Amino acid sequence: MTDRATDQGPYGPAAAPAEDAAHLAGVPDEFQRLWTPHRMAYIQAGPEPLREECPFCEAPKHEDAERLIVARGETAYVLLNLFPYNSGHVLVCPYRHIATYDQATEEEVAEIGDLTQTAMRVLREVSRCDGFNIGMNQGAVAGAGVDAHLHQHVVPRWTSDANFFPIIAKTKALPQLLGEVRHTLAAAWPR
Repeated sequence: MTDRATDQGPYGPAAAPAEDAAHLAGVPDEFQRLWTPHRMAYIQAGPEPLREECPFCEAPKHEDAERLIVARGETAYVLLNLFPYNSGHVLVCPYRHIATYDQATEEEVAEIGDLTQTAMRVLREVSRCDGFNIGMNQGAVAGAGVDAHLHQHVVPRWTSDANFFPIIAKTKALPQLLGEVRHTLAAAWPR
């Protein structure tokens, strides 16, 4: 018999196979479990990664895969949202640290628009999405999580992506890990 406490998998102790669950201690309850082991990376990073640094100023200083950057332009770049609404949710950010759209130069506005259009084309190609939510929340009062650095959300939508999870359970079910999404989008991004 194997000591389960010492078994190690790639993400820590190995989980018991589903068929062993009937032999575990405890009484079944009415709660359903949505197992999301990939979220452990965020838990281990602490409550607010890059609290003292602007995450959108910091990201371009690192390797693309490390910071989930999909594509880089001259004045702006595209990266995955760490807390996506749907798989493929990207952000288009200027490199320059500005808070609002009216502070962007003509070149930044043009490139943000071009990168947004390209993101839509790539997402449509690789994920077969049916539509998009595109927008900017400018200022904390408007819902911006990072209100000091302008960023545009491009969220792919599918006819079947609305379900009871977000409404009832305050939960989003995401079918792909962020690294897989970044790799897929970056590979399909036109050069």
